[in-house]
Amino acid sequence: MNIKPCVVGLGYVGLPVLLNLSKKFKTCGFDINKQRIINLKKKIDKTKEFNKSDLKKLDSTILTFKSHDLKKFNFYIICVPTPINIKKKPDLSPLILACKIIGKVLKKNDVVVFESTVYPGTTQDICTPLIEKFSGLSYEKNEFFICYSPERVNPGDKQHTINKINKIIAIPKNKKKKEIIKVYKNLCKNLIVSENIAETETSKVIENIQRDINIALMNEIYIFCDKLKLNFNNVLKLASTKWNFVKYNPGLVGGHCLPVDPYYFSHIAEKNKIQTRVTLAGRSINEYMRKFLIKKIKKKLKENMIEYKKDKIIFAGLTYKKNVSDMRNSQSFKIFNYFKKINSNIFGLDPYLERNLNNKIINLKDHKKINEAKSIILFVNHQKLDEFFKKSKARNKIINILN
Repeated sequence: MNIKPCVVGLGYVGLPVLLNLSKKFKTCGFDINKQRIINLKKKIDKTKEFNKSDLKKLDSTILTFKSHDLKKFNFYIICVPTPINIKKKPDLSPLILACKIIGKVLKKNDVVVFESTVYPGTTQDICTPLIEKFSGLSYEKNEFFICYSPERVNPGDKQHTINKINKIIAIPKNKKKKEIIKVYKNLCKNLIVSENIAETETSKVIENIQRDINIALMNEIYIFCDKLKLNFNNVLKLASTKWNFVKYNPGLVGGHCLPVDPYYFSHIAEKNKIQTRVTLAGRSINEYMRKFLIKKIKKKLKENMIEYKKDKIIFAGLTYKKNVSDMRNSQSFKIFNYFKKINSNIFGLDPYLERNLNNKIINLKDHKKINEAKSIILFVNHQKLDEFFKKSKARNKIINILN
């Protein structure tokens, strides 16, 4: 098999996959977002994960938003988002669309690998039948091949990049196993091969559920300490002296994975009439943190004789975590929006956000507004913010809300 990979979906997951495969294979990158393709051709990554030098590696790669261009390829890697809807139920519409697109171009003996996070059974019970329907090919007759390899991309993390981590791939017994392994060995430090897709899908969602629950526990203890006027940092420091204590920090939980995956897991559990008592417990406390911090901000401002309804206040660090531009499920941005609706003198400050995202977003060059602010509420302490405030007179106005 002359392997010709095509990556479908060029976001936080798909782009690093494409960049790594382009070192070894003649590749194609596809995204339905036309502007994303135009930007990548201009060596612009709006996620700010890769610079122009990184994107030069795509010079010999086909980048397209036209689905008919995919017919020339035979190894499709699907990296589309799998969010939740307003009712906190899985929204598989991007995945379903990807299956339809691939189904229409699929040929005999082609391989399809799913990287999107899903609940157990999705790949075989939803995706495979869709591809069969639109391709006219039979999976059971080995006319095409399906695998599942859960993504482990961590935005902003330069230590655990895709080529430095362990990666799992589920390959049901088939004649393409060697070729599939050959491709995926180019994507990671160490490849773990499973034969069971549903087990591999389950392993992915529980990775994030575990973190969500552990952070929720720390958030609950943080709230407890705050109410009892105990120093949480001292409590954590003392507890950490025990050899088997696992340290997690409290905080606002955002991003694409932790606020989403527990709902995927509980959805399939409910569908199978299995009661989950712990899975969503973390979600409730982590979602409550936003309300708790809003109350705490009001209290802190009042203690400093600052009126949150009229005084000039800056909310700094609005992305979902440190040193990334990712705004998905950003709780700090939601808190900023809450106060912005109350007070026209509220401004947001984040070096990773575009000014045109919101007319209330300022940047580090807006010294006048920064110096005029009566208070700066700090959520995410980006390195650029930290360096800026160390030199700024405004550093004395900072309230680090999670300390």
